[in-house]
Amino acid sequence: MIDQRRQFMAQWVAANVLPHEPVIRARLARARVAPEEIDDVIQEAYSRLVALDSVAHIKRPHAYFFSVVRNLLVRRLKREKVVPIETIAEIESYADDQALTPEREAGGRMEYARVRELIAALPERCRRIVEMRKIEGLSQREIATRLGVTESVVENQVHQGIRAVQRAMRDQDAASERLAAPRPARRQEGG
Repeated sequence: MIDQRRQFMAQWVAANVLPHEPVIRARLARARVAPEEIDDVIQEAYSRLVALDSVAHIKRPHAYFFSVVRNLLVRRLKREKVVPIETIAEIESYADDQALTPEREAGGRMEYARVRELIAALPERCRRIVEMRKIEGLSQREIATRLGVTESVVENQVHQGIRAVQRAMRDQDAASERLAAPRPARRQEGG
């Protein structure tokens, strides 16, 4: 029963929330939130979603997810000694006017496929552990038992795998931005 619930939650998150992650990451980046902080908050938000007993009450998953992310981030920012006012203003100003459109849904599916492709490129053991933890929703203990390794090995492999995927995504995005950047006009010689 627990495995079925985890499987359902993992599939629900993949279908209803994951497609909206790029939009939320972009908003947080515009709010000048550090990339590592964004990664941590997004990850914690996913953990909270998967831990829910039910999602029946969630009518707009993308808005709910952003609300969880925003609350986690605001809570973290309140603990900091100095926080730029623009950061909080940007986060608080988010109005959910971003209804799911066919374009956004298609973009989300493409982003999900991109993440799955990057996970597939991980070393075999790391790939399998990341899939079991993040896609199948198994606990560290369950994975350790199935693979005959310690929970710390599982935790380390998940951490390394997620960081490698995030790094690869940032590298791909930076390469795309370089290709899309306008090139300086060439000076023509001879007049």
